[in-house]
Amino acid sequence: MQNSTLLRPIANLLGNVSGFANRNPTRMAIILGLGLYAFTVFWVPGALSVQAVSTLFMMTLLLSFASAGQTMVLIGGGMDFTVGAVMSVAAMITTSIMRGEDGRFLQAFAVCMLLGATVGFINGVCTTKVGLPALVVTLAIGNVVTRMSYLVTAGTPVGRVGPAFASSVIYRHFGFIPSLALYALILFPLVFYILYRSRFGRQLYLVGNNPEAARLCGINVNKIKTISYMISGMLSAFTGMLGVGMLQASRNQMFDAYAYQSLIAVVVGGTSFAGGIGTYGGTIAGSMVMVMLNNMLTALNLSQRVREITLGMVLVLILVMYNRRKGVRQ
Repeated sequence: MQNSTLLRPIANLLGNVSGFANRNPTRMAIILGLGLYAFTVFWVPGALSVQAVSTLFMMTLLLSFASAGQTMVLIGGGMDFTVGAVMSVAAMITTSIMRGEDGRFLQAFAVCMLLGATVGFINGVCTTKVGLPALVVTLAIGNVVTRMSYLVTAGTPVGRVGPAFASSVIYRHFGFIPSLALYALILFPLVFYILYRSRFGRQLYLVGNNPEAARLCGINVNKIKTISYMISGMLSAFTGMLGVGMLQASRNQMFDAYAYQSLIAVVVGGTSFAGGIGTYGGTIAGSMVMVMLNNMLTALNLSQRVREITLGMVLVLILVMYNRRKGVRQ
């Protein structure tokens, strides 16, 4: 009886938090992110430095770019686990083609976009035409892409990015604002336009919410889903280019963790696994949560495996807190 009395306030608190998370996912994500950062600063005061904040800002932008396409895919009722693999291969393609020369950027960009579109098209066809589960298909294709990269590079990627391109990513204006923010001024409005202003965006929400109703309205459901996967692939490839511009050197599987991190960021931001519900603003806030969580785990000097286990546990908690609707559980 006493245990029941003690547990009731905790259960009520968890219920209130879960309810708030479902009603205000973006606001909840911002609160979580700031709370994680406050704990990190308390544990490691140096995390409050201008340099540290600028780096966290840059990492949040990079993850929000990678999560943009994932947001569209989830809204359409799909799931994309090829994000990390495409980013990693695009990074290797960029360094291999550019080889330190900025004049080859457009060539690298074209090849990376072709890679992303192709992987996205295959994902879309396999999930819509063939009817295979998105989780299984995208995991398998991501693994194929990764193995092919090892085959092509023999495990040792070559080259480096051009200095001007690297500067366009890592240079800090006024000693604080990273140049990566300039890419956000282009990418963010583009994603918001696609989701909320374009015909494709309206159809995508309807497809994710009720595919059968979308078909009855004359919408080509398979086409819309396939396009969302192709956009996700191209955005992942472009983010991989920006990521290697930031690090200036590539290696195999360097961005593979972004497959899971982008998914968690999107769900934290309020996008439902059931489809039809989600905002890119929430995804940006969710990206901040993931970056702050990784930063906190690093500050605690936890090993890579412990961090991975923690991230897995976070995903489970998120599923409980953010997606308790019947459609998601099914």
